[in-house]
Amino acid sequence: MPAEYATFGLAPAMRAGELLANGDHQVHRDFVDFLVDGRPLLFQLSDLDAVSPLASDIPPAIFTEHVRGLLLETDAPLPDGRHVIYGCPECADLACGAVTAVIDRDGGDFVWRDFAWQTDEHADLELNGYHGIGPFRFRGTEYRAALAALLDGGTPSARRRVLLIGARVALLAKLAAALRTIGIGADIAHDAHGVPAEELRAYGAVAFGRAVTAEERAAVRRSFDRAGIEVAYVEGLAPIVPLLVAQIEHALDRSPAEQRRLTRLVAADGEAGVEVTSPCRVRLTAYRLDRLYRTHTHEVFDGLLEPGRHRIALDAKARKGESYVVARTAGSVLVEAMPR
Repeated sequence: MPAEYATFGLAPAMRAGELLANGDHQVHRDFVDFLVDGRPLLFQLSDLDAVSPLASDIPPAIFTEHVRGLLLETDAPLPDGRHVIYGCPECADLACGAVTAVIDRDGGDFVWRDFAWQTDEHADLELNGYHGIGPFRFRGTEYRAALAALLDGGTPSARRRVLLIGARVALLAKLAAALRTIGIGADIAHDAHGVPAEELRAYGAVAFGRAVTAEERAAVRRSFDRAGIEVAYVEGLAPIVPLLVAQIEHALDRSPAEQRRLTRLVAADGEAGVEVTSPCRVRLTAYRLDRLYRTHTHEVFDGLLEPGRHRIALDAKARKGESYVVARTAGSVLVEAMPR
């Protein structure tokens, strides 16, 4: 019996980069995710840290090859007609593991079936199959139109470059280095006066330090407005590099708000309130500045949360003085100041 029809769509998504406490890092990746019945397919795959093959930072020829493969205009890259649906965000090596599926054409329809976790040339459906996912039957006209739009330049362009404006050059240099480490370009400037529009167009966000005056911020905004460029503005909360990185990651997130896993973060009454839309791993980290402006980091929570709202207690040390909390999933970041 044929599977019922599901709707097919595409939407911008992000794998958030991060500097880890042990000195390692996770790379920031922008990609196009698959929407099945209006929801990211990735959300059905438990807490998987992965990206689709339609990433913004791969060469155009390879991007086009992936799209044509999904349209079945070229041979499948893996045996038995299997295609990579999600892969490793760091290296895209099959040995790291990938979600694959068979893509068939049935009349005018396209069918995705036999989803599996795969680490070599052949998938073991009995051992590693996603038995609760699919098959999905997509109407050919809808499916082809969505993917063909990518070939016609319909991919949401990812502007992964940030303009840093502030008074503390040493801090900005550390922040720029941290951003570049995770794959986000960064430039330091005093203002944006006289910068050509084609240069301003490269930026996806502008981050202001706390010492930048309201007049200086307004002047920068006018420069971008005159150039007709929409950009996200980040008001730096504190001179804490990991905190500022998290703020900038959030500002660069172009995914639709209704299609994010992490949708809410509040801090009040000694607790953090978190809301997620699908099962996922959530990590909460608290940062605070002491009287000598030294940074203290407290790992508050790291675990799987079910869909819904959750309240997580914050240790008294994490809430002392000027403090902030950062919530992370693989695909999104939220930042909140704790009330003093």
